[in-house]
Amino acid sequence: MAASQSLVVADKPGLLAEAASVNGLLARIRPEWQAKRLVQRVSALLPVDPSSACQRLLNAAIKDLQSKIVIAGIDLAAEAAKLHRLPPVTKADDVLENYSTTHTLEHEDDEYEAQPEDCVYVFSTCVNIVLAREPIELIRITDVKTAIESPDPVSLTPDLLEDYGRAPEVRQAEITRMLVGVARSGKQPDLVRQNAVEVLRTLAPLTLDKVKIKIAGEIHESLKGQPLQPVDMKISAAIGAVPYLKQRRVAAFFADLVSKFGTISSSWSNYARHAEPLNLIDDYGGLAVIPPDQLEPIVLWLVRCYLGEKGGYGAFGRNREVFYSDVAAPIIERLFKAAGKRARAALEAAMDDKPVQSIIQFKPIARRLERLLDLAEE
Repeated sequence: MAASQSLVVADKPGLLAEAASVNGLLARIRPEWQAKRLVQRVSALLPVDPSSACQRLLNAAIKDLQSKIVIAGIDLAAEAAKLHRLPPVTKADDVLENYSTTHTLEHEDDEYEAQPEDCVYVFSTCVNIVLAREPIELIRITDVKTAIESPDPVSLTPDLLEDYGRAPEVRQAEITRMLVGVARSGKQPDLVRQNAVEVLRTLAPLTLDKVKIKIAGEIHESLKGQPLQPVDMKISAAIGAVPYLKQRRVAAFFADLVSKFGTISSSWSNYARHAEPLNLIDDYGGLAVIPPDQLEPIVLWLVRCYLGEKGGYGAFGRNREVFYSDVAAPIIERLFKAAGKRARAALEAAMDDKPVQSIIQFKPIARRLERLLDLAEE
């Protein structure tokens, strides 16, 4: 760096202490360390013993860095230690007290004699990168846990969402894993479990794909060969992890859902039974995540239900050309709108169904079909 080069004064360490740039660097050190008289001691040592001055500043930077690591989180430190094949970290003392100096770059006086250029490097690095910077407070698991345990409707602040979006993979995975555990736990109150799912859904657009893949794998491991359960699919959909589940299990899950739809009439007169199964599709990730073989029969059921039948008769039919399920219609529209073009092929296949071809001869019903086609284009 050009600024540092002006400080190199070979064989004249006393001049280094007089350089304005050094004083400027020392002035940048945070008040926390200024209060420890670090600056005064370093300034006093520079004219007579630059090696000791460098060591004092370097050791202060190491201690500051250790504290910042603990503030950032032991989970991150543990992952970094594992990644770089360093001694394991499981608690704060592993970083603050027990970590070997060979892993924190400290030096003893008799092992290291600083030259002027060494002082320049140590001063600029320790101050600019460590001692001048405030600790970074990353989002913590407890921040999210407090939110889902509140008796009020769960709500994450914009700052919390921003912090989560900037969090490293390890921290996002820990938070997501905690929420999944709460959502699956039968020991948790229903409200807390529902809040956990809602928070997973809110965080999904900010969650890294690597985290989604990791959590999907953990869900499969927890099943131990058993089929996917509704709670697993609901959680996976909330995370946005359904594409990362084993698709043969997903297909088997939705095949079971298809059979359930087969027991429910799509007739408008059966409207009282329509909301529950349709909302389940929404909870499980919508039409877009259903494998093609299971999607076609479900879409056919939705089309028949949405189109209804010719009205115009009875006490309530004089002002109603089409009888259809008022309960199902808005949910079906929402499902097709969310799926967009992904549901288009299944919708076109449903148009070849003979009962559908028959009822769309009636223009008011044909217009309802056009509405679905438009939604599948959005």
